[in-house]
Amino acid sequence: MNYLGLRFDPIDMDGACAILRSRMGDDAYAYMVTPNVDHVVRLAELPTTSIEWNAYRQADWCLCDSRVLSLFATADGVPLPVVPGSDLTANLFGSILSAGDRLCIIGGHAGDPARLIARWPGLDIVQYIPPMGLRHDAEAREQAARFAATSGARFILLAVGSPQQELIATAIGRQPDARGTALCIGASLDFLVGRERRAPRWMRRMALEWLHRLWVNPRRMWRRYLPAGPRMLRLRWRYRHGVRHGS
Repeated sequence: MNYLGLRFDPIDMDGACAILRSRMGDDAYAYMVTPNVDHVVRLAELPTTSIEWNAYRQADWCLCDSRVLSLFATADGVPLPVVPGSDLTANLFGSILSAGDRLCIIGGHAGDPARLIARWPGLDIVQYIPPMGLRHDAEAREQAARFAATSGARFILLAVGSPQQELIATAIGRQPDARGTALCIGASLDFLVGRERRAPRWMRRMALEWLHRLWVNPRRMWRRYLPAGPRMLRLRWRYRHGVRHGS
């Protein structure tokens, strides 16, 4: 399905979990992206030839992370199933990973592997914390990609924010030893290890998780959510009136 310039795969949560369950550590490398409104709005302001666009186009699976984006798409005649990235990451740990599986984390905090193993004993977790400024540091992204490609992990969790994580996902694919599956997970580890709390389930069902995160952390989140609203409405208007990107 194509919406707002992105190709989305019409896969729901059960389908996404089935894909991950079938993926092993020695499989040919593949990666999954889960764009939300913030991602779509940012991409719309970039040339379609940019490395950020390329990172989404090259993804093996592109799933809709946002209930808000899904509501807009459905209203525009493009029914997009929702696969929230944080829920998918929780399902990965809760029902897909097995004892002995190796997991590679790019990003997060230094204590995350120990906290995760305390909840899910038997996992083998390696971690690489890259420096700040990844978005504009191609060599730092390559170093992170090399670590991931040589980790021997069944799954690689890219937890460095967007678009850095999508750019690293693409860079891993250029490594000759790359195997397994990378997931661009944003802040999902923060919820799993208890640094942040998810919105109540009723708010998630009503597409109000963004409001909860804005309320809990306004200083950090207002730059993401408040400007994105008018930009998303403008982007939808252009889509519905057939105005091509860059026109």
